[in-house]
Amino acid sequence: MTTAWSPASWRQRPARQLPAYPDAAALEVAERQLAGSPPLIFAGEIAALRQRLAAVARGDAFLLQGGDCAESFDELSEATVRDTFRVILQMAVVLTYAAKCPVVKVGRIAGQFAKPRSSDTETRDGLALPSYRGDIINAPAFAEDARRPDPRRLLAAYGHSATTLNLLRALSHGGFADLHQVHRWTADFVKASPQGERFEELADRITDSLAFMEACGFDAALTPQLREVEFHTSHEALHLHYEQALVRRGENGRWYGGSAHMLWLGERTRDPGGAHVEFLRGLDNALGVKLGPTAQPDDVLRLLDVLDPDNEPGRMVLITRMGAGAAAERLPPLLRAVRDAGRAVVWCCDPMHGNTVTASNGFKTRDFTRILQEVREFFAVHAQEGTHAGGVHFEMTGQDVTECRGGAQALTDEGLAARYLTSCDPRLNGSQSLELAFLIAQMLRARRAPPA
Repeated sequence: MTTAWSPASWRQRPARQLPAYPDAAALEVAERQLAGSPPLIFAGEIAALRQRLAAVARGDAFLLQGGDCAESFDELSEATVRDTFRVILQMAVVLTYAAKCPVVKVGRIAGQFAKPRSSDTETRDGLALPSYRGDIINAPAFAEDARRPDPRRLLAAYGHSATTLNLLRALSHGGFADLHQVHRWTADFVKASPQGERFEELADRITDSLAFMEACGFDAALTPQLREVEFHTSHEALHLHYEQALVRRGENGRWYGGSAHMLWLGERTRDPGGAHVEFLRGLDNALGVKLGPTAQPDDVLRLLDVLDPDNEPGRMVLITRMGAGAAAERLPPLLRAVRDAGRAVVWCCDPMHGNTVTASNGFKTRDFTRILQEVREFFAVHAQEGTHAGGVHFEMTGQDVTECRGGAQALTDEGLAARYLTSCDPRLNGSQSLELAFLIAQMLRARRAPPA
């Protein structure tokens, strides 16, 4: 890997998962417009996230990363953003209470508009059209006009991301996240569930603790940590034309990606010699890398050498997605290699992508029990190897969807059709997400318990 880097040096490398635009001139126009627009994220915010992730790497904090599989232009509203934010807040409170340490909250939101595909085309009834690659590129409808890559969608993605970020910042700092309002965070469809009742019990304890501290003279109005939260955004850095257009240079001379606080590489784009790795290596953002069951120790160490040559804590998040039943065999060699190399990384578990199946009625789904199994295996392997299980990464929504089977709701194949809304992969709904948070909380408490 050469040391020379520029925001455009990726264009000299083989690039996968990029669309073929029929109008190159229109693409250049869209890129110029984006390059002249304000960044969505600023250097100081990126530095703050890296500090928080450095604490996770040390074992002093826990990472909760979650959000939509693929955001939709048509579904952007105050309600959808608020509902997802609310569930992440609830999950974070449950985990904070259990782990007795800060929880770093990162959303898959405000930019998760591109999705990788195993094939460039999709064929139905003998008609082949470009695959749907996310709203930033084309539309899901199976029609020639809808599937044609349209550069104007880059500008639409920027606008939707800016709107979402505006809402998130208002929710984070405008009173919605105040712990005094914790009882108001539960969505109506979750309140009557067992996990909703458990959260209300936890909220009662938090409310009592706040009342006690205030009775002792503690002024909550002077403590912003009780009234607002830090919330960061992330997405897969898949569409490099869009990402390059939002790169900016900070006052410290470093380059940063202005589209999100954290950017990650997927299984299909983590080739050390490829365009995506070349692009991300020059940015100052926190970076993630998805590692599936085919990842080898040498692959991981080579990626770390390229993306984090100075071994900076808070720079790298390694997101494992092995599939239930595979972590016990596949994960230990990776943990040992990274540990023995002295690398300061965050280890995070994505239990979603390795556990996707097709239901009997044709719906793509995921089983709650297998999602939970992979998380348990993740914690168990780290305990065995003496490394730190630093976080979890979920595809979820605050909406009352029926996309993943199982959980306390006992969703079956027949129930999936009721509210199956995703345009891509199945997501946990708010009730299932909160249920999973309580189960992970048990693991965190067990990790904190002194040996018998």
